[in-house]
Parts: sequence; C-alpha cells; structure tokens
Amino acid sequence: MKSQRLLADFFRKTWPIYVLSLSLHLTSNLINVYFPRVLGQFTDKLQAGELTRPLVVDYSLLLLAIGIGTVLFNGGAMYLVMYVGRKFEFVVRGRLFRHFTQMSERFYAGNGVGKLLSYFMNDVTAVRESISMGFNSTANATMLLLAAVAMMIVGGIPYYLIAASVLPLLLIPAIVVYLGPAIRNRSLEVQEALGTMTETAEEQFGGVRVTKKFAAEEVMEQRFGRTVDRIRAKQLRLVRVSSCFQALVPFLGTIALIAALAFGGYLTIAGTITLGSFVALTLYVRMLMNPLQQIGNVINTIQRARASLERLNELLSQRSDIVEADDAQAVELTNAAIRIDNLTFAYGPSSHPALRNIHLTVRPGQTLGIIGRTGSGKTTLMKLLLRTYDPPPGTIRYGDADVRAIALESLRGGIAYVPQDGFLFSTTIRDNIAFYRREEPLDSVEAAARSAQIYDNIAELPDRFETRLGERGLTLSGGQRQRTSLARGIIKNAPILILDDSVSAVDAVTEQHIIEEIRRERKGRTTIIIAHRISAIRHADMIVVLDGGVITQRGTHAELLKQGGLYAELYAIQEEGNSHASAAGHS
Repeated sequence: MKSQRLLADFFRKTWPIYVLSLSLHLTSNLINVYFPRVLGQFTDKLQAGELTRPLVVDYSLLLLAIGIGTVLFNGGAMYLVMYVGRKFEFVVRGRLFRHFTQMSERFYAGNGVGKLLSYFMNDVTAVRESISMGFNSTANATMLLLAAVAMMIVGGIPYYLIAASVLPLLLIPAIVVYLGPAIRNRSLEVQEALGTMTETAEEQFGGVRVTKKFAAEEVMEQRFGRTVDRIRAKQLRLVRVSSCFQALVPFLGTIALIAALAFGGYLTIAGTITLGSFVALTLYVRMLMNPLQQIGNVINTIQRARASLERLNELLSQRSDIVEADDAQAVELTNAAIRIDNLTFAYGPSSHPALRNIHLTVRPGQTLGIIGRTGSGKTTLMKLLLRTYDPPPGTIRYGDADVRAIALESLRGGIAYVPQDGFLFSTTIRDNIAFYRREEPLDSVEAAARSAQIYDNIAELPDRFETRLGERGLTLSGGQRQRTSLARGIIKNAPILILDDSVSAVDAVTEQHIIEEIRRERKGRTTIIIAHRISAIRHADMIVVLDGGVITQRGTHAELLKQGGLYAELYAIQEEGNSHASAAGHS
C-alpha cells in the first residue's frame, strides 16, 4: 500500500459511513432552515393582526419540533464521523507501529524515540481532527449555506437582494489561496519542532538519574528550555497567520449582514418586500455567520493536517534497507555451519570499514569465543550474523544458504541473542524472561533463571516472578538486569546462542557458574561468546582475536597463550588484576 494513498485507502473502506453522515447533515439542515421562514410568517401574521392563541401555540410547537429535529439528526451525523475519526486514529497508529517493527537498526540510529512518538501523538491526532471535526463542520456549513440560500429564493426574497447579501462571501476562496500555504508550511515547522521537543524530553527523563548525580539540573533546564523557545517562536508565527485568517472570514460575514440590513431595510420601507421577508432575510444571513466561522476553523485545521499528513506520508514511504527476498527460504540452523568468507563491512559509503577480510567457520555444536579491544568490530560482526545490517552478498552463509536469502523470521527465530545492555520491558520478570514465548510454563522460566544465576535474587522479591519492573527494568541492579536478559536468551533454547559481552556486569564467581551452566545445557549446539574477560571464553573450542576490524589471532586458549600477541597481553593484565584483587581481599 503506497503511503500517498493513506487517506484514499481509508476513505474507500469507510465511505458508506460518510454518506450516511452526509444524509443526516442534509436532513438536519433542511429542517433547520425552516426556522427563519416560520418566524417570518409569524411576523407577517403578527403585523396583520391575524394571530390567535391557538396559532401562537402551533407556531411554538413547530419551532420546538424544528429544534429537536435539528439536534437529533445533527448529533447522529457528528457521532458517525467522530467514530470514523477514532477508527482512523486506531488504524494509522497500528500501521505506524507495524512499520516501525519492519524498519532496520539503521533507521533507529537516525531517529530518536521522542521523534517517533511525535508521529504517534501529534501528527495522527491532527489528521484525525481534520477528517472528523473538519468533515462535520464542512458538511454542516456547506449544506446550511446552500439550504439557506435555497430557502431565501423559495421564500420570495428578490434575487438581487440575495446576491448583495452573499457577494462578500465570494472573497473567501481568495483568502484561502493566499493564506492557506503559509498556514500549512508554518504548521509543518511547528510539528517538526514538537518532534524535537518530545525527543529531548524523552532523553531528559531517561537520564534524570545522571542529571541529579552531577547536579546538572540547571544545564538540562536550559537545554530543554531552548527547544521550548523554538516551539514558541514557530507557534507564534503560525498563530499570526491563522488568527488573521480566522478573523477575516467572520468579518466578511459581518459585511454580508450589514448589506442585508441596509439593502433589505430600504426595500422594506419602500414596500418591495414584507416585514416578515426582511426578518427572515436577516435571520438567514445571521444563520450564515456560524458556518462561515466553521469554514474558517476547518480550513485552518485542514492546512495544519496537511502538514502532518505530509510528515506521515514521508515516514511511511521510507523502506527498510533490510529487505527480505521474494524467494527467501526457511533454513534449519541446528546442523548448519556458519561460514564467513572475505567479509568487509562499513556502516556508510564514506565510513572506515568496521570489519576487513574476515574469514571464519563455526562448525555445528562448536563454541566460539571472540575477544578484542573496544571498537574492534565484535558487535558489528554479530549484527551481520543476525542481519540487522546487510553484509555483502555471499560473505555470510548458514550451511549452504546466503544469509540474505534466508527468511528473516527463520534466521532470527533460530538465534538467541543476548546483548550487553540487557534491556528489560516495564512488565513482570516472568514476562521478560519468557519474552519469546509467553506461554512458557513457570517451571521453564525458573530453570532459565537458575541457569542465569538470577533465581535467588528473584525469589527474595515480594512477588517473585510476578514482580513488575520499572521502566527499562531499573527496579533491578545492572548485574541483575543483565542476568535476567541472559535467562531470556537461555529459555529460547535456539540452535545458535550469541552472548554479546552478556556477563560483563557480574562478578568472576557468578560468571564462572553461568559459563558452566551454559556449557552443560548447550552441549552439541552452537554458541558464540563475545567477552572482554578471558575467563568467559577460555573453555571455547576456538577463540578469535579482533583488532581494528581484522582477525589477528585464532586458536584455543592454550595455543593463543603460546602465540603471544594481544591475547597473551590481555591475559597477563587480567591475571595481574585478579592477583591484586585477591591480595586486597586477604589483607
């Protein structure tokens, strides 16, 4: 579905409701425009002295019936369109979320959370208001204008008097053409500024603990204040144009009323029209004032909504750079070797390669350890294995299948990836561990927690596994979050497990227990462990050392120690650190 057809596709599905709403609006206004005519007839009879008590009661009941009929039909029309507007909001927000889930990591690297939230909240709401309240007001105002003019003609009011009264209204299209684009462009600037503010606010709230620890409240307040000042400036520019527009439209209605009073009054005095026709004329013109005000508001709203719609269309037109091939196949990874051949990768055309000339084979059931300095390309390699970024064709294979030819659900469903940051959701601990399969029994969740050495910590909590975590899991400590995330990876029981420095926040003893559990439970299945501490990978069947995006060493722990180089240096430094820690503990 093309994003340009966002509204067209929605209207195509909901047009019967709009037609019914239009019918109710039409009925409501046809009833409503009888009010001035009935009042004009009442005036003529009053002037002629023909009114009796029963006639006064009849006219009163007739006016009451007109009022009730107008309210009922108009209320039904408003309900239908408001319902459709909320449905649009529901559908588009669902579509936006699905679109976001399909986008790649590169997309999120360039778009902050706050900016994406502004699409959900500000832009969708602006368009919804346009197609619900805007439709209601436009339909109601247009039909009332047409019905009022028609009733003036039917009521015997001379056409030249009608023309003189309506003539000022013909200037409205000129005002729309002149001021409309300015309102739309300035609304677009406001929406973009709101997105920036939302992004800044989300960042500030997420980092409020850091702000307090550094006593940087004033700095953060100034930084956020600058974003608010930009919004104020842009909104004031919009208000100057939109307020001018909204003032001019009713002003033209006032001119029309003055023309009706002056010209109609003259014709009444001259005896060309009756007093009742004059009263009806002034009431009809007065009746047009409200639709004119509504039209001004609607046009203002539509121009703002067009800016939001442009932003939504632009967002939905973006496509993920990770595209699943039409002939993508599901691949069973249980017995698939991972083959990396001549892999060179850079994040951008002008970026320095993060990986260069990588050649590596991981046999089924093998444990691979990867170590290297910060920024050596370890996590980048894992992202390419998961295809969150696209590697060059033919450089990564699972069995005989190119990673780019494998269905994404099959690929990522066969890999359990545990990142270093250990992100947790604001739900229960059980739901976080059983994230991949929420129907997992509690026994399996507890077993995974034991393997990750987090079970005892959870058991001490008042609600145990039903304990709800705060935002990003901040209820737990860093090490507890990391081990809970590790339990999520273990319970998936995937053919391939990738631990991306996933035990960096735990002590050496806990790390050793975790590694032993993983070795026992994953015997015969492929495991890749990235670590900064050699103790986490020394048991691996093969260890590779990455330095500057290049594999500089490979072999077992014993072989690498004999080779010397970076691995031996890291081992010596870490062993010296452990010795100092042990000495400090005994002193």
